Amino acid sequence: MEDKLNFGRFIESRRKKLGFTLRGLAAELDIAPAYLSDIEKGRRNPSDEKLRSIIKALRFNEDEIFYVLDLAAKAKENTVSADLPDYIMDTDLARVALRRAKEGNITDEDWQDVIDLIDRKINEGDE
Repeated sequence: MEDKLNFGRFIESRRKKLGFTLRGLAAELDIAPAYLSDIEKGRRNPSDEKLRSIIKALRFNEDEIFYVLDLAAKAKENTVSADLPDYIMDTDLARVALRRAKEGNITDEDWQDVIDLIDRKINEGDE
């Protein structure tokens, strides 16, 4: 997936790839075509509810869903992807870990080590 795309352009690209017209997708989402146009042009950000509807209508796979959620959060600035706030706020040690990582200037390589550890833990549960 291209990181250079912004949220609106990514949505527009997927809409066109699936053969939706702007009006057709807007009708499916029960929103005004002008509102969808504003989303695609980066002038407006959808609510979390509308974002879920867009994701469903455009049939994103799991990796794409995470990417779309991240793009949407970046577009809103100073917000976290819609799938994360509840987990972060309900998990005390997740907040501690994130704050320590921030203070310690943890690198992408360090985060990859953490991800690898989590993946090993998940795989142990599958055995």
